[in-house]
Amino acid sequence: MPFKKLIEPLQDALKVQGFETPLPFQKKTLSKIKSGANLFGIAPKGSGKTTAMVLGVVQNLKGEAFEEAPRAIVFAKDKEAVLEMYREFRKFTSRTDLRVYCVYEEYNLDAQRDDIYNGIDILITTPKRFNKLFFMNNINIRKLQMFVVDDAGFLFRGSHLSDVSRLPESLEKCQYIVFSKKYDERFDRWQERFMYNSQMVVIK
Repeated sequence: MPFKKLIEPLQDALKVQGFETPLPFQKKTLSKIKSGANLFGIAPKGSGKTTAMVLGVVQNLKGEAFEEAPRAIVFAKDKEAVLEMYREFRKFTSRTDLRVYCVYEEYNLDAQRDDIYNGIDILITTPKRFNKLFFMNNINIRKLQMFVVDDAGFLFRGSHLSDVSRLPESLEKCQYIVFSKKYDERFDRWQERFMYNSQMVVIK
């Protein structure tokens, strides 16, 4: 999918940053994300996975704020990864009115709860902090459209996989996007449980 098919604010942001044409991984995944498909994107570092994910989320949310509840949740492994992802989103949402917010363990829980209550569109979070907020009924997931995991290899350390796997149990309809350097057979269970008819893009 060429960049010219993205919404205008994304095209403007890409021009400012000097992006002219999508990388092979981005070209293959952006059209699938736009179509609403469940997707596994497997590619090495430097293939443009993170940028493809950010563009896909902003595109599907049409660059517009809507009500108060988040419509996209992005899981990252730790505080550093969450903040890095936040910076990436800000590069492409500065010309939109999308509200991007991040949560992680080292920040005050009550403050995070209040900020979320005030209204957000995209939530970037660690699995542990999300679970704490979710099970305290501090996150409204009724409007959730996109469930995203960036650099998903971290899920197989500690309790991350089980923490992240709990959310789909409470969702009726959602688009699932998982990007990773390699596919793990433990994802087969996700395909059976909620990533129905998922598509796969592999770049080596």
